[in-house]
Amino acid sequence: MYTNEDVLNDLKAIADPEIAEHSKRYFKAGPGEYGEGDQFLGIRVPDQRKIAKKYRELDLHSVEKLITSEFHEVRLTALFILVNKYKKASEKHREEIFGFYLDHLDYVNNWDLVDSSAKYIAGHFLFEKDRSIIYKLADDESLWKRRIAVLTTSYFIDQNDYSTTLELCEKLISDEEDLIHKATGWMLREIGNNDKATLTDFLNKHYKTMPRTMLRYAIEKFPKEEREIYLVK
Repeated sequence: MYTNEDVLNDLKAIADPEIAEHSKRYFKAGPGEYGEGDQFLGIRVPDQRKIAKKYRELDLHSVEKLITSEFHEVRLTALFILVNKYKKASEKHREEIFGFYLDHLDYVNNWDLVDSSAKYIAGHFLFEKDRSIIYKLADDESLWKRRIAVLTTSYFIDQNDYSTTLELCEKLISDEEDLIHKATGWMLREIGNNDKATLTDFLNKHYKTMPRTMLRYAIEKFPKEEREIYLVK
């Protein structure tokens, strides 16, 4: 049976110091940046996905040892494994995986880690269940937990259910973090791809007070003439 050590060995075998240095800059791991202190091995995402697929049967005890790693790519690979396990799991096991995910959110601590997992685990699990945990996360002081709340609703949007997303976008309209502006704007744009009238209604109520980044993301697919109407404040 495979263990976390097998995953680590596969990852370290393809580590590249040059990629690691680039990743430190790309994921803002410098002093005072949002990813401050994060460590990188230097492994490209497609290679991490291949390794995650190989070890998709890994038990949660071993996944826990990976998701708590100091290395960014090890945590991301652990999340890929978790998503793969969730997709194949029974309803009972999915509940266990969702609980595991919630218990380890402190390690889902950069935008790619959030975006690769929230929709596929929390979004799917919570779609037809009590969503109060999403609003609790949206109130958290952690930037990443607030982003998890927003990205979780991406699954809901795919099901043409926009209510929670719109409530979060309204709730977080005064959030100070640019990565939240990007996340909420992105989700609004996704709503607009499905239902432009719903997005337009939201914009007409809030465009004057929305952060500029949130607004630009939301209207990115609009014709130039329409974009200019909203951008003139």
